[in-house]
Amino acid sequence: MDKNRRTAYYTLMDVETRKSYSNIALNHNIKRIRPDSSAFVRELVYGVLENKIYLDYIIGSFLKEPIKKIKTSDITVLRLGVYQIKFLDSVPDYAAVNESVKMAKRFCRGREKFINGVLRSFIRSGKEIELPDRAKNEIDYLSVKYSYEPWIIGLWLEEFDSVDFVEELLEAGNATPDLVVRVNSLKTSRDDLKTRITAKGYESTAGLLSKQALYLKGSDILDGKLYANGMFSVQDESSMLAVDTLDPQPGEMIMDVCAAPGGKSLAIAEKMNNKGQIIARDIYRRKLSIIDKEAERLGINIIQTGTWDATRVDSSMIDKADRVLVDAPCSGLGVVRRKPEIKYKKQAADIEELPRKQLLILSVSSQYVKPGGVLVYSTCTVSRDENQRVINDFLRRNTNFKKEEERQLLSNVDKTDGFYICKMRKEELFNND
Repeated sequence: MDKNRRTAYYTLMDVETRKSYSNIALNHNIKRIRPDSSAFVRELVYGVLENKIYLDYIIGSFLKEPIKKIKTSDITVLRLGVYQIKFLDSVPDYAAVNESVKMAKRFCRGREKFINGVLRSFIRSGKEIELPDRAKNEIDYLSVKYSYEPWIIGLWLEEFDSVDFVEELLEAGNATPDLVVRVNSLKTSRDDLKTRITAKGYESTAGLLSKQALYLKGSDILDGKLYANGMFSVQDESSMLAVDTLDPQPGEMIMDVCAAPGGKSLAIAEKMNNKGQIIARDIYRRKLSIIDKEAERLGINIIQTGTWDATRVDSSMIDKADRVLVDAPCSGLGVVRRKPEIKYKKQAADIEELPRKQLLILSVSSQYVKPGGVLVYSTCTVSRDENQRVINDFLRRNTNFKKEEERQLLSNVDKTDGFYICKMRKEELFNND
């Protein structure tokens, strides 16, 4: 068993058993095991995660017992094997089977023959499995084909008029996202960074939505001196647009009430030319340390981090902030192309409770905005309940705020993460004397 597949196995097991985020688990295991090809490891991990329901559908057709009864270790090895056989032309079928059997001998002792049998049966079938009948159940068909939990498909079918559009959205969520970076305007310009990046052999293209965005292609970009010296940060263009919409100005006092891991707080500081004050808060102290570390790398010293529960009012901050950003906790349905494990969330009570929590955080945070100041609400999801309906409820209860801008970014339309942004302004207080 080679180190690449072993690394992929450990990463997938971390996601399945520890509920780790795929990107964090990947980076941890790549650093720990040092595989020969981190690119191949990422292909295996994201390939399995993006197609998990489809892979399980294939595997289930060759089982005599329900797939739910199969141990996590067994199903993980089978998913890796079937994914290579079905999707990777660069891996011969025999190699996929042999490496899977080797993996089974280490991680699934006594199940080697079973795993070998399932994989060989799939190869003998011609590697084609008939999908559920679309005419009988559209949601089941789309769920298996694109590997999303049925409730997500049902949600989007209700919100969008066209089935074709929803299918495009599902497909876009399975696409590999580009590497997008935010130019640190404190140290360089986009044109200058583009020139430097190109000189090192990487491809770069200017973003379309934000003047600070560059799309890059190449390996090990984050290992170079340009990144180490704080010339840029990784951030999707949709997140940059949220900060552009906030439009922070030098010298202002800004609050970011749900700040961790800090990409938007740091972008705000850069737009302010590192002049003014930013209060970046989150409920978890360990996450705030990431902001402190990144601020040092980028040459930023105006961010004050601190722990705070955003659902509670801080009376000392009422009417103090020129602008407040509420990047609210959400279901994350807009970032499935970066974190495919999100596609398999069950529609549990916590997801149904999210709009109430979001509205509470927004209502609390609005009290920090000065008269005439700006309040921006954003999420990385595609859900009217968490986006437009939260804003409508807030504006109905807070008539002193007026909506100025609103935008829902979609991966299949804007080629960004799915992201919602709404800008509101607090009315000025007028003295009648």
